[in-house]
Amino acid sequence: MRIYMQTRSDDSAPLRFYQLSLQQDLLGGWTLYREWGNQGARSSMKREVYLDRDSAVSAFEKARDSQVKRGFRVVFSQGMENSHAH
Repeated sequence: MRIYMQTRSDDSAPLRFYQLSLQQDLLGGWTLYREWGNQGARSSMKREVYLDRDSAVSAFEKARDSQVKRGFRVVFSQGMENSHAH
C-alpha cells in the first residue's frame, strides 16, 4: 500500500509532501515507511515495524488521517481498496 499527499499550492510557502508506504517483509512482518519534506528538497524518513498486518494497516490509516487533518490532500494512492481484506 502506498499513498502520496501534498499541501495545497500557495505562492508564499513551498509545496510540502508526505508519503506513506506499507510493505510486508520476508519474515511475515510489516514495515511502515513515512517520508516527508518540501518538494524538491531534502526529505526525512521514519520506519516502523509491526508484527501483524492489522496493526500495520491501522497505523497507516491513522498516519494518513492525521496528515489530512493537517491540510494535506491525497494526490496518489495504490493498494488502498478494501485495506482490511486478507
